[in-house]
Amino acid sequence: MTDEQIATTPVAPAMRMIANRYRLGGELGRGGMGVVWRAEDTVIGRQVAIKELRLPDGAEEGVFQERVLREVRTGGRLNDPAVVTVFDVVADGGTTYIVMELVEAPTLSDLVRSGGPLAPHQVASIGLQVLSALRAAHQAGIVHRDVKPANIMVAASGRTKLTDFGIAQAIDDPRITTSGMLIGSPAFMAPERVAGREAMPASDLWSLGAALFFAAEGAVPFERASTAATLHAIMNEVPYLTRVQGPLASAIMGLMASSPEGRITAEQAQALLTLAAQQPSAMTPPGGQPTLHHAGPSPTMIAGNPGTSASQATSPGRRKAAWTVGALAGVALLAAGFFLGKPVWSPSVDEQMLPTLTYGEGGDMAQLYIDSSYNCVNTTLDKGRSVTQSNWVDCEEHHDVEWYASQYPVGGADEEGSPQARYPGRETLVGYAEKACGLIFHSNRVNDGLREGLSYRALIPSQKEWEKRPDDYSSDGVRGIYCFVGDRNGGQRTGSVIQEVE
Repeated sequence: MTDEQIATTPVAPAMRMIANRYRLGGELGRGGMGVVWRAEDTVIGRQVAIKELRLPDGAEEGVFQERVLREVRTGGRLNDPAVVTVFDVVADGGTTYIVMELVEAPTLSDLVRSGGPLAPHQVASIGLQVLSALRAAHQAGIVHRDVKPANIMVAASGRTKLTDFGIAQAIDDPRITTSGMLIGSPAFMAPERVAGREAMPASDLWSLGAALFFAAEGAVPFERASTAATLHAIMNEVPYLTRVQGPLASAIMGLMASSPEGRITAEQAQALLTLAAQQPSAMTPPGGQPTLHHAGPSPTMIAGNPGTSASQATSPGRRKAAWTVGALAGVALLAAGFFLGKPVWSPSVDEQMLPTLTYGEGGDMAQLYIDSSYNCVNTTLDKGRSVTQSNWVDCEEHHDVEWYASQYPVGGADEEGSPQARYPGRETLVGYAEKACGLIFHSNRVNDGLREGLSYRALIPSQKEWEKRPDDYSSDGVRGIYCFVGDRNGGQRTGSVIQEVE
């Protein structure tokens, strides 16, 4: 139930009738949108919860009631076990009341505040149920807009309910809200909404990720001393998971990707959370090695590793950098296929190959920082994401992908700054990159005993990145093709899957 529905010390029963049907009892709680009462439906004799909505400052009463009635009745049509059922919406004496299913259970907010972080499999189970509610809503064209721990109720049995469907949507209307009014809870508001964009299904998914982060860590990821500081953190900072790893970490941080386009889908989140729910012991104990898992891009890094070629030797005490495809016998055949403009590899050939992405200006990934000192990256490679210097870790730490090969098909630009080779086109470059990465993936470069559980992906430069000149860019890697390998189920790994090849 909501924070308003948690039973506190009840005040004296109001004992008044609403709409000649609902007899109010004790007050259950209060919140920003009104008061919640325990009540009895005298027609059928059942206990219900009634939310008495407050009229926002500056709102017209008739417009407010019209909007609430329409939106909440829409939400009331949702049929999912994880949705708090709305029985009725009534107007009485100039006040709007929402009659809901009475669920006597603490909220996720109260559970964590009182007992600390939940076990990973519990977090995953809660996430799956809330995700089910959101998918039902999104399929019906409804965006919740206020997914947060205080709106997620968790019974002792583990059964979970999401409440307040339609209410945030109902209040967010230009005719109702006053200038500058913020709809929703700032700490759980997706970056695109902070930036002024309309709420969308992906916004609810981000808020779910933030709520699950809270459940797993015991702390709100972006909560700061003021609303302004909180919103600034959402737009500019990256949270760290320290207690969970594997599919749950991937699900949470995938949901919290800063770009809606780069966020994992509800289907992908369901798959990861299902895996996590089956792993009851997948929690790092207090004091153990944290999972440094980043979400979203950093605005300060550039594509490539300034001043350092990806094939250079490593710094003392660190692992050798990823192998260069140019060392492979027969690479001349790949180059021949490339310059003839004949793609020689297709994703349909190999189920373990993920779609190729572009990096750099105008690419799928705006930034790709290559660190020759490390091989492993603690963020997933998806559209809208970036890889920054801070994402590179030792492979013995928890990581999402490992860099295993690279190729520089035509090198950098000449001394005058004129490109040595024009951009060959995305299709040709994709064909070359996928052949190169696939060839190495299926060689003895990747551990034969682990290969079946892995997938791989090629990253290629965008056209704008390809055409950059030396004065724009400080590394020959501007035209680099990079090959990464990761867990086929999307979880994090520890240890390298790469074998040294003489």
